[in-house]
Amino acid sequence: MVSALQNAAVSLQSKIPPSARLPTNLTSPKPPNLSFSATFPSLSLSTTATSRRRGGSASGTRMSATAAGSYAAALADVARSNNTLSATSSDMDKVDRLFSDPAVFGFFANPTVDTEKKRQVVDEFARPSTLQPHTVNFVNILIDAKRIDLVKDIVKEFEMVYNRLTDTELAVVSSVVPLGSQHLAQIAKQVQKLTGAKNVRVKPVIDSSLVAGFTVRYGSSGSKLIDMSVKKQLEEIAAQLDLSDIELAA
Repeated sequence: MVSALQNAAVSLQSKIPPSARLPTNLTSPKPPNLSFSATFPSLSLSTTATSRRRGGSASGTRMSATAAGSYAAALADVARSNNTLSATSSDMDKVDRLFSDPAVFGFFANPTVDTEKKRQVVDEFARPSTLQPHTVNFVNILIDAKRIDLVKDIVKEFEMVYNRLTDTELAVVSSVVPLGSQHLAQIAKQVQKLTGAKNVRVKPVIDSSLVAGFTVRYGSSGSKLIDMSVKKQLEEIAAQLDLSDIELAA
């Protein structure tokens, strides 16, 4: 599945002509009022307040977060109604990886590219990635509403909604090399003991700065940390040593 996703991203890049790439000096268009048709009945959102108040980056960020949360909650409602919450969560992981490619994101964010062309590219990606129809429809809604810029935030918000609905604790495990499934399962069990969560979802991340070992972040916004890395041990050793009076030989 991962290789299919990577191939799809490479294929998309090859289909994006230079004229369709997003100019670096482009000003984002003013978001319209959003009203969605019966093809996605649970999703309705208005950004009238956003278009009235554009006065500062801080307030703009808060409004974007609110819009992303509304989209994510609406998608979760649809997934719950047809008993596909877990599958939709997997879909959003695929969508997240797709739009992490700058060339792909630039293509979809470019207002000069025809909407129908964007929809065709979504269909090309959806087939090998086995996205559910309502997930494809959701991405197309973002395209039609010119809110594809929110896709990364929507993915994060959906993950939080999913975790709340399923009593799932997210554990981000960072290591220098990929950990085996047995080690990840042991980490999941430990996080479950610490949190009392019904489920634990492990998200592996590669971080070469750790030297060796691993770290685990969990809790609200990753506020809690288990640090079993060699980097941490070296920092603790360095903190205990007073090297200020030591001169190194030339």
